[in-house]
Parts: sequence; structure tokens; C-alpha cells
Amino acid sequence: MRGITQLVRFGWEQALSCLFPVVIFASLAITQIIPLPLLPRYDWLLIICLLMQWWMVRSGLETRDELKVITLFHLIGLALELFKVHMGSWSYPDEGYSKIFGVPLYSGFMYASVASYLCQAWRRLDVDLVKWPPFIAVVPLAAAIYLNFFTHHFWVDIRWWLSALVIIVFWKSWVIYEINGTRYRMPIALSFVLIGFFIWIAENIATFFGAWEYPNQTDSWSLVHLGKVSSWLLLVIVSFLIVATLKQVKRKLPVE
Repeated sequence: MRGITQLVRFGWEQALSCLFPVVIFASLAITQIIPLPLLPRYDWLLIICLLMQWWMVRSGLETRDELKVITLFHLIGLALELFKVHMGSWSYPDEGYSKIFGVPLYSGFMYASVASYLCQAWRRLDVDLVKWPPFIAVVPLAAAIYLNFFTHHFWVDIRWWLSALVIIVFWKSWVIYEINGTRYRMPIALSFVLIGFFIWIAENIATFFGAWEYPNQTDSWSLVHLGKVSSWLLLVIVSFLIVATLKQVKRKLPVE
């Protein structure tokens, strides 16, 4: 029974950490079913995301330092969206005043919500890292993963090589987390896979509600290819490395 209780508590803490993504999904569903007046759907989604982000900081659920990380990931995601839409990987077919080169600005919040989840879960589960790789290994790996999302359109796709490199770099790394006063540990590489898989599930929900369209979903919705899990896994690694680096730097700063 204790195992079931701990699992339920873990799931509850994870759900609370997903507050921002849940608001985005709810907004996608509501605006798909009930058209809002005065502005196009994408613009309403942007307003909702901005208000939600303001409330998260105002209520203390996110700190200003975490907001900086989330904003950084918003920009990283938006840059990726601009490139991918230009290359025809997916599209945003609806109209909107807040679209830039075919990409609505609210789309960056979908990436930012991943960083928001990581920051929330980090605090709620009192996460600690064991045998975290050196900065000189982490930063180039994160940069290479991100750049491959662009370069594979013109050059060979090295995502599987990068995935193997992730296993090598993080082979001895563990994430420690706490549930009801009990500490548990998990290989960091496994946590990457699990988060990437659940984001893939979220992606299917998002595309079902018209957040964006893949070419094979133009006529009717269909399940996102399972191979996208690898893409989300690598993107999760980038966001995790950014958040983890912030936490490591903050920990080393002297307390005034």
C-alpha cells in the first residue's frame, strides 16, 4: 500500500508541476470548440499564455531567475519554429495578427512550458543531481543537439549518434528526488526518455486541438509518428541541461 501511496503522490506532484502545460491544452481545447470574439484564435492563445506567465511569477510559483530560463527557452523554441515552418515540417494554417513568418508567437510558450514543468518539478520533488558531468561536456552537447534540428535538413541527421553520446556522458549520472520524506533515485538518461515520451503524448493532444499541423494531418488528424519521441527526447535534454546548469550555478553562489 505504501508503494501505491507513493506512486499516487508522485503523480500528483507531477500534475501540479504541469500547471502551465495544462492551461495551454485547456486553452487549445476551449478555443477550438468555442470561438472567442474580436481576435483570431492564435492571438487569444498568446494573451492567455502571457497572463498565465504573469500570474505564475506574481503568485510566487515561479521565481524571476526561473522566468529568465523559461524566457530563454521560449526564444530557443520560437527560433526552431520559424525554421521548421519555413522548411515545411509543420504549419499553422489559421489566421492571426501575432504571426511572424507563419509562426504565431504563442508557440514559443509550448516550449517554455516544458522548462516551466522542469522548474516546478525540481522544487516540488527537491531534486538533486549526482555525478553531474562537467560544464565543458554539457554545454557543447546541448548546443550540438539543438543545432542538429537545423542542420539535418542540409546534412546527415546525427540524432542517434547524439543519443549515444548522451548515454555515454550521463552514464554515471543520477537524479535524486523526494516523495513524502523518502528519497529515490533514477538514471538521468531514463528520466529523459520518460519525459520525452509524455511530451509526445501531449503533442498528439495538441495537434488534435489544432495547435499546429503536420503535413500528414492536413486532411484529417492522425497519430504523430512515434519517431517524434526521439526529437522530443533530445529537446528535453536541452531544456534539462539549461535548467540544471542554472540550479548548479545558483547553488555555488554565496548566500548574502
